[in-house]
Parts: sequence; structure tokens; C-alpha cells
Amino acid sequence: MKRNPLIPFALIAALGIALTFLLSFQGLYKAEQLADAEKNGGTTTQTAAAKPEDIVKQTCVSCHGDQLQGNIGPNLQKVGDRLSKEDIQGVILNGRGNMPAGLLPAEQASKVAEWLSQKK
Repeated sequence: MKRNPLIPFALIAALGIALTFLLSFQGLYKAEQLADAEKNGGTTTQTAAAKPEDIVKQTCVSCHGDQLQGNIGPNLQKVGDRLSKEDIQGVILNGRGNMPAGLLPAEQASKVAEWLSQKK
């Protein structure tokens, strides 16, 4: 008795097509949920850190180091000696050098700038 060698390939193709449709419908469902969230309040379920230390840990340590000692970005341990709060906030919002602009919203940038300006 000879088996058809194309049957395993056909089964795999059918399974792949079925999985593609299943994942497409799941994506449509998620897209509808996001659209509803935008209509009902314009906010998503993403929560922002409240403390400046937490904001820095989430956003800044990858470039400035875990102790803000500098890594790819400059050392920020005594940035309050060099820059005022407004200058620091301007750098956070507008970027400078290799630092991109808009990493933090204005409210969080203000908190972080206040915290960093006290580092002397």
C-alpha cells in the first residue's frame, strides 16, 4: 500500500490557514476594543509612574545607567549643578544630541526635571 507523500504537506497548509484566520479574528476583536476605549475616554489602560525615581527607572536607565552614572548618555548624578530645572525639562521634552525628543509627557518631564535639579 502506497501513501500519498503530499498529504502531510496539505495538512500542515490547512492548519496554517486555519491558524491565520483565527489570529486575524482575534486581532479584529482587539482593534474594536481599542477603538471603543478611544471613544469612551481617549485613554488606554497604561498607567504612568507617580514618583520621579520610578519614571527614571522605566525610561532613563537604559542610556544613563542604573545609578545615572552615564552609559550611552551623559552622567546625570550632579546635573543640578550644571542645569536649572527649566533647562533639564527642555532637554527631556525637546531632546539634545543623541537624546530623542518626547520620551516623556510634559507632566512626567516636569517631575523628573524637578527631581534631577535637586541632584547636586
